[in-house]
Amino acid sequence: MTTSGAEGQPAAGGRRRRGPGMTEVARAAGVSQKTVSRVVNGEPHVSPEVRDRVLRAIRDLAYRPNTAARALLLGRYRRIGVVSLGSSLYGPSTLLIALERAMQRAGYSVALASTLEGQRVSVAVDALLEQGVDGIVLSEPIDDGTPLKLSADVPVVSLGEGVELTPGTSAVVGGDGVAAARIATEHLLSLGHRTVWHLPGPQNWWAARDRLRGWREALAAAGAPEPPLPSPGDWSPASGYAAGRQLARLSDVTAVFAANDDMAIGALRAFADAGRAVPGDVSVVGYDDIPAAAYLAPPLTTVRQNFAAVADRAVDVLIALIEGRPAPAGQPGQAVELTVRASTGPVRDQGPAHARP
Repeated sequence: MTTSGAEGQPAAGGRRRRGPGMTEVARAAGVSQKTVSRVVNGEPHVSPEVRDRVLRAIRDLAYRPNTAARALLLGRYRRIGVVSLGSSLYGPSTLLIALERAMQRAGYSVALASTLEGQRVSVAVDALLEQGVDGIVLSEPIDDGTPLKLSADVPVVSLGEGVELTPGTSAVVGGDGVAAARIATEHLLSLGHRTVWHLPGPQNWWAARDRLRGWREALAAAGAPEPPLPSPGDWSPASGYAAGRQLARLSDVTAVFAANDDMAIGALRAFADAGRAVPGDVSVVGYDDIPAAAYLAPPLTTVRQNFAAVADRAVDVLIALIEGRPAPAGQPGQAVELTVRASTGPVRDQGPAHARP
């Protein structure tokens, strides 16, 4: 016959000893298992004296409630899944941190599935469902440009368009990259520029497509001509530099909106190398307001996203869906804001009609 070792350690014979259960806690506290369950799950109708006894027994025995058992009992895991890119880029990583903090404040843990290595969003969703989650947030996924259809038996909130979700158990919430791109483009047009050129991001990203759409909408609304697009970048300064070199050869390019700050930084370097002054010859606007943006030469005008507001809104909506309540109305408060710095200014000289890069 073998004897058990310490908690969490293998007993003689290689078996791991089972930790104390609810029965042991109830026996130590002199109450029923139902009372222990009420205390563990924060239910009412337990006197302060009894609650203290149960909590003291839990501490003394180092009891940990079984998550799977609680899920079966309550129908909830208190865990939310997030489909994310797993990227170190400023926007996705900052948004992921904001989501985690919002979920923790709401009393939920986080399960993460990444699509960075080409994994399909649907595969990531299935992986989260297998782990056991009460709901799922789709945060900055990438796709092949075709509408994404998801089948999930839990509520889903998407932070981007391009996904077909089940009505009543899903919602689209986000900072509205379309509106943000319009704001950036309208700012440049308001300075007298005849049109605005765009450095697009990779078009398999929802965010990049939203910014391209917002740029186009702003030009159309102003009756401004839509210039041809350089090849889409990959969010890096190098791709912004390559596109900037193309535009620097065109004398009629006086205003540029880049899909993110890193690409804008690359474009700034390309214009400097070509002898095009910013903002004297070319005004440049970025997107994200990364920490370095204010310290460039010149400091970069950019669109700042309120990631905390977007995350709070997404979590509020998802928890309402999980609990069967109507989703709160409205959009994230002050989700985007244009931060005007020295990289933009009034147009100096429009030059001849534009040519293709």
